[in-house]
Amino acid sequence: MNTREIWEKYHIEFYFFILKRVKNEEHANDILQNSFIKIHKNLDKLKNPGKLKSWIFQIIRNEINDYFKDSVYCVRDIIFQNSEEDSSPFTQVCCFDKFLNELPEKNRSLMKLVYVDGKPQKEAAELASLSLANAKALIRRSKTIMKNRFKECCKYETNTEGKLVGQSQCSLCD
Repeated sequence: MNTREIWEKYHIEFYFFILKRVKNEEHANDILQNSFIKIHKNLDKLKNPGKLKSWIFQIIRNEINDYFKDSVYCVRDIIFQNSEEDSSPFTQVCCFDKFLNELPEKNRSLMKLVYVDGKPQKEAAELASLSLANAKALIRRSKTIMKNRFKECCKYETNTEGKLVGQSQCSLCD
């Protein structure tokens, strides 16, 4: 797989993974771009192509760590952002947390393991005590449910590849 194929297949997933952590769209885009520069430069050094996604998530996590080291964040701000008192989690991505939390518990925990924590599906399946096939089926169903909710509530559209496109026109968020 080359850098372009990786970008086309995963960039949205990686962007939301980053955005969930940095809570700033501009910084998330910068981190994503820096990550893909490193991916492009080092793709030939990947020893096991089967671990591509895990390898990329590690690059992204390192970029996020660098962002926090270099930023003017203080510990108090980070604790406050992650506390339960924060009444508007992930507000920069229209309704994401809301739709994720509407999923049944098994689906929600599996989606969080894969798309929030960045775990490979195989590892997430083991943690959830599921077969890999069942985990993939649950993830596929969950993604379909969330995609339909984004289309219904936030007025996103899908392109020919079935991916969400457009700008949010959500009456709840705007």
